[in-house]
Amino acid sequence: MLIRIIKILLVIIGLTLVGWIGYKVVQYKLNDSKEITIKMSAVTAEVRNRQLECLAKNIYYEAGGEPFEGKVAVAQVTLNRMDSGLFPSDLCKVVYQKNVVYEKVLCQFSWYCEKPSSKVPKNTEAYKESEVVARQVLLEGFRLPSLENALYFHAVHVKPNWPHQKVATIGGHIFYKHKE
Repeated sequence: MLIRIIKILLVIIGLTLVGWIGYKVVQYKLNDSKEITIKMSAVTAEVRNRQLECLAKNIYYEAGGEPFEGKVAVAQVTLNRMDSGLFPSDLCKVVYQKNVVYEKVLCQFSWYCEKPSSKVPKNTEAYKESEVVARQVLLEGFRLPSLENALYFHAVHVKPNWPHQKVATIGGHIFYKHKE
């Protein structure tokens, strides 16, 4: 009889312990899930709209006269830079990044050094297409597989003599990845 009572008590203690551990595991997973949700929702509508505007401007000024694929390519390079660790991790900071070389200010994207405050898109149709491309690339994840690692580009008529590896020519631009 005593052994039976001990067995019942051990079963009750065991079930209680298993239930408590299960509760803690579920609580831990839910807290972990909350943190992921908070991190994922850190981009507010205001921030996202600003990102779209920065990207659309970059597309317009760098590839406004290019076909759709050329616009996507410029957008993709911009996002690749943001994700690379070699450039700022903020989209607008990538677009508006300036460097000083031998006391000369150089912009990562040349249009920005050309008095950006006076830059107002003149071709509204091309700007609207740039906005569409910005949405497709930033929000829908549209990508060109050949530019997966592309971080640089220049117009085909420019000869910068870069050490980077050429990955594609699209429209009027040549695209490169960082030389490894």
